[in-house]
Amino acid sequence: MKTTFFALLLMICAFTACTEADSKKNDSMLTIDEAKETKAIMQTIENETSCFFKGDYNCWKENFVQANYAFQVWSKDGYFDPKIGWHEVDDKIGRYIEDNKVGVGGSNNPKVLRKDMIVKFFSDNVAYLIWNQYNSDKKLTHYIHSTETRIMEKQDGKWKIVNVTALWDRNQPIPIASLK
Repeated sequence: MKTTFFALLLMICAFTACTEADSKKNDSMLTIDEAKETKAIMQTIENETSCFFKGDYNCWKENFVQANYAFQVWSKDGYFDPKIGWHEVDDKIGRYIEDNKVGVGGSNNPKVLRKDMIVKFFSDNVAYLIWNQYNSDKKLTHYIHSTETRIMEKQDGKWKIVNVTALWDRNQPIPIASLK
């Protein structure tokens, strides 16, 4: 219960900060081709997910803003695990990737579905995304649902991840055949 409360509080704070940033938007902001930028953002997100689940540390870290304001939090089995700042994200997630290697060509979660995607651009170089994600098990028998958010920042023309929030519901596996 405390984990759920903390996660909701975190999302409300992120939403409030984003809403304030949106209300202060500069009128000179360039018109954004949201479809094109969303496609580029999704390429980064899909690449990061693939690299992470395959255990490719160097590939994974190339998708992140490597700054003191980087943030990642997961929930698992009734607790949450926040990492604040690139040094901590890199250290903890890098170790996790190294400790959970899969064989060549393998993946811890070979199939990932994303549904109900909401994308909000706050400028031409900052975006917020939220969706439902379904992560398969190794044998492709069931999915585990997670609610995911990302804050993305465009650096040197490339979208990178600033914030990952992943709230997993491991207690209710979903049969693979029930989702298309």
